[in-house]
Amino acid sequence: MAAPVSPRDDAHPLVSIVVPVYNGAATLPTCLRALQSQAFPSDRYEIIVVDDGSTDTSAVVAHSFSVRVISQPNAGPAAARNRGAAAARGELLLFTDADCAPAPDWVARMIAPFSVPDVVGVKGTYRTVQRELVARFVQAEYEDRYDRMRGLERIDFVDTYSAGYRRDVFLATGGFDTTFPTASVEDQEFSFRLAEAGYRLVFVPEAAVYHVHDRTVGEYFRRKFWIGYWKVRVMLGHPHKLLRDSHTPQVLKLQIVLAALGALLFMAGFLELRFVLLGLGAWAALIISSLPFLVKLLHRDVAVAFVAPLLLLIRAWALGLGLLAGTMAVLVSRLFPCTTGPYKRSGT
Repeated sequence: MAAPVSPRDDAHPLVSIVVPVYNGAATLPTCLRALQSQAFPSDRYEIIVVDDGSTDTSAVVAHSFSVRVISQPNAGPAAARNRGAAAARGELLLFTDADCAPAPDWVARMIAPFSVPDVVGVKGTYRTVQRELVARFVQAEYEDRYDRMRGLERIDFVDTYSAGYRRDVFLATGGFDTTFPTASVEDQEFSFRLAEAGYRLVFVPEAAVYHVHDRTVGEYFRRKFWIGYWKVRVMLGHPHKLLRDSHTPQVLKLQIVLAALGALLFMAGFLELRFVLLGLGAWAALIISSLPFLVKLLHRDVAVAFVAPLLLLIRAWALGLGLLAGTMAVLVSRLFPCTTGPYKRSGT
């Protein structure tokens, strides 16, 4: 259990860990046990659980761990995190999710980069112990992106499953955009905003949290679809990030185009058979563009390497359909200003 925080300690900064939860009673105990077992002075960190209008026993579970609990009507994870940050006593803010179990050295690893004065934000990593093929593929995706970020002096992409910020800068820059109503890409938008303002964000691959990734193709497709959907809103505010960011592989953009082209050509096959062959060729090109990732997978997880081509196609289709749906939602909201819906609500 984290003890009451002490007012001063020159050796250890005061840290506030914010955990938003919505109907997460099943996973929250594992998260809180991990947070209360950190290899860090227990009087130098506090745990704040923000119950975002849960209809299960999440708040009861949180209270049973004797952590600070804040309850609010359901407003989404961005609003919940901001609420926790506003109530925090620490000079450093750490964020993780109710379905994550931080490693015992997570707090120590996350705060270490803040010893450098110009570091404002820190990104950690996901790990998993799952054996499902889809979950192992998801982990391989993350590892591929972590490989891209290792060694960079600055990044522009921090995910809230393992995130840290200086509290004064977090509050001064407005925190997460609360017009994102669900867990989507609100963390991307915030880190883009910080990076554009000149703040330094860094990657700490040793700061790990364990997570239960997507276990089925359906779960994976839905998550990628909604990432694509909400990504449209982020790109409207940060259009230059369409060209490059420190997290997204450039080849993924080509793969989304190839997936869509293949689908269109395949449908055109009703008119002429050669279009079917061209469509299959586009999908084959998508797989060929993934060869570096597939070769890496062969060394790391042979079984996943064999199912990866299909999952790569599914990823590209899901993201592409999400981007299309998000774009249509924007157009509808602008053509018909009285229309209600998420993009109307977000003001885009």
